[in-house]
Amino acid sequence: MENFVDTNSTPQDRDDAPCNGDALAACHILGIYSLVKVAATGHGATARTYEQQTWWFVRRSEDDEYIIQALNANSIPSGPLTIITKGDFIRNYRPEPGYYEKRCLPFIESLKKKLAQADKHLAADDFDGAEKEFCKALLLDEKNPKANIELGKIHLQKGDGRKLAAAMHRILSNDAIFQEQERHLFNEFGISLRKEKHFTEAIAFYGKALERNATDEHLHFNIARALAESGNPGAARSHLETALALRPDFEAARRFQTYLGQTGDAAPANTGGQAE
Repeated sequence: MENFVDTNSTPQDRDDAPCNGDALAACHILGIYSLVKVAATGHGATARTYEQQTWWFVRRSEDDEYIIQALNANSIPSGPLTIITKGDFIRNYRPEPGYYEKRCLPFIESLKKKLAQADKHLAADDFDGAEKEFCKALLLDEKNPKANIELGKIHLQKGDGRKLAAAMHRILSNDAIFQEQERHLFNEFGISLRKEKHFTEAIAFYGKALERNATDEHLHFNIARALAESGNPGAARSHLETALALRPDFEAARRFQTYLGQTGDAAPANTGGQAE
């Protein structure tokens, strides 16, 4: 089979994504703000109201958009990013001076150290050591995209199907992983799943990514590869058509579409070993 290179978009490819990696790094950090909402419980004579307070890490983009992220139980910004209007921010969010330095920073620094130590183990091909450090990181931030994805890759590398299944469950239920700023992480993992012939997991993974990034031609191309190699060229062609509708000059998708047209409904031959 012809070599088809896996593809990934870069921030400059994505003008419609206000929270990609480069844009997020350029945002001005405003600090920690609290949000108080009035909630109700009970009915009739037993009805009661109470205030519910949550804490949020807030950034302001160059376009004057306000990007908020909830703090978890360890006061670490965690989970999906949400964009709110300036008016909503001014009306509802109250600054919490000193909160970041006193409550958040110690846990954030601890998380960074664990991730850095895990990376050192990975560089030395010490998967057991890396696994331990990433697990420690998840105790601080269970939604951390890097720790979740890298653990999945470790279980894949070690051939541990039980742990891989558990990692996939965590990953697929974690919306933060599939946001624009984590694109390189989830795309690399999807490619790894496909190359190791975990086609069901790769298709589910890319399908989840497409739920949040339906107009990403690269995701359509990569799920097409997984579908074709799993023996479903018809569904693969459908995604390639979508990719080309989104970007008519997508040459890799065009060549793969031509190849599938030549092979009919036969599944592609082994596609392992291509250059990335």
